[in-house]
Amino acid sequence: MRVVIVTESFPPDVNGVAHCALQTARHLTDRGHDCLVVAPATAAGGPADASAPCPVVRVPSLPLPGYPQVRVALPSRRVAAAIAEHRADVVHLASPFVLGVRGMVAAARLGVPAVAVYQTDLAGYARTYMGAGEAAAWRRIRSVHSAAELTLAPSGAALRDLRAHGVPRVELWPRGVDTVRFRPGRRDEALRRALAPNGELIVGYVGRLAPEKQVELLSGACALDGVRVVVVGDGPSRPGLEAALPGAVFLGRRTGDDLARVFASLDVFAHTGPFETFCQTVQEAMASGVPVVAPAAGGPLDLVAHGRTGLLVPPRDADAVRDAVWSLSADPALRAAYGAAGRAAVEQRTWAAVGDRLIGHYTDVLAARKAVLAA
Repeated sequence: MRVVIVTESFPPDVNGVAHCALQTARHLTDRGHDCLVVAPATAAGGPADASAPCPVVRVPSLPLPGYPQVRVALPSRRVAAAIAEHRADVVHLASPFVLGVRGMVAAARLGVPAVAVYQTDLAGYARTYMGAGEAAAWRRIRSVHSAAELTLAPSGAALRDLRAHGVPRVELWPRGVDTVRFRPGRRDEALRRALAPNGELIVGYVGRLAPEKQVELLSGACALDGVRVVVVGDGPSRPGLEAALPGAVFLGRRTGDDLARVFASLDVFAHTGPFETFCQTVQEAMASGVPVVAPAAGGPLDLVAHGRTGLLVPPRDADAVRDAVWSLSADPALRAAYGAAGRAAVEQRTWAAVGDRLIGHYTDVLAARKAVLAA
C-alpha cells in the first residue's frame, strides 16, 4: 500500500500530533508499506529528517504568532505534487487544519481516498484563546472531516463529540504506547534525590506549557507539605507558571529515554488540561507504573479507571487536584496498587497493535471505494 501522511506537525516538533505521525510512518514502513510524509518546514537550522523512517517532504512555513514553537504551513504546490508523484493509494491526514486541508483538496482532485485523524480540540482552544468561537470551530471541523472517507477519533469522548456535531463516518482509533521505553524499571533514585532532596513526594506534569493546559491548577499541590511538583515541557506559559507554582522544579523539554526516566521516577502524575482528545502523557505515566490524577473530561475518561489506576477530578478545579494528590501522598500502598494496575492496563496497547488497526481501516476504505467504482 502506498500512503502519504500529511501532518500539521512532525519531529523534531514535540507534541501529540508529531509523535503519532512518526509512529504511524514507522509502523507502516515496518509492515512493508511505501510511506511518504508531508509536513511543515522546521525553523532555519533545525535538524534534518535523516532519522525519519521514510522520506519527508517539507512545505514552507512560518511560526505561529505568540507561539513560535508551532509552525503553520504556507500555500504550496508541493502537497499535491507529493501525493501525485508518490502514486498514493491512501492519504492520511493527521489533525487536518491548514496543511491537512490542502492535502484533502489535493486527494479529492486526484481521486485518492483520504482518512482524517482527529487529534486537536479546536473548539476548546477557541474558548481558551478567544473566549468564544466554539461554534465556528465546530463548523470548520465538520467541513474538513466531512470531506474524508473516514474520520478516526482517538477516544470515546472525541467520537461522541464528532458525531454530536454532525461529522459523518467516524470510527475509534486509539493511540499506542512504547511499553519498552516507558516502564517502571526506569525509576532512578539518584534523579529522585536531585529533584526532592528531602524525600518529598514527587508529583509530575509532562506536556506543553500553554494556556489550554491549565498547569496553574497545580498551585494547590505546590503548597502541600512534603510535596515537590516537577514540570516537564516548554511553551509560552512557562514564565507565568514559574511565578504561579512556587517551589516547583522546571526541567524543560525532555525526550526519549531521558523522559522515560523522569516518568518512572515520579510518585504521582498529574495532568490538568481539560481539552485532551486522547492524552498520551497519561498513557506513558501508566506504562511507567505511576498513578494518575487527571480531569474527568476527554481522553482521560478512556484511560484512567477511577479508583483503580488513578483518580479523575472535576475539570478546572485546583482544589480537587490538590485533594487528590494529598490522598495519594498519604497512602503509599494505594499508589503502588494504582501504578501496577495502570501498567497492566496498557501493556497490550502497543503501537504495533494500534498500527495494525489503522491498516485495517485503510483496507476498509479502499474496499468501499472499489465497490463504489464497480457499481
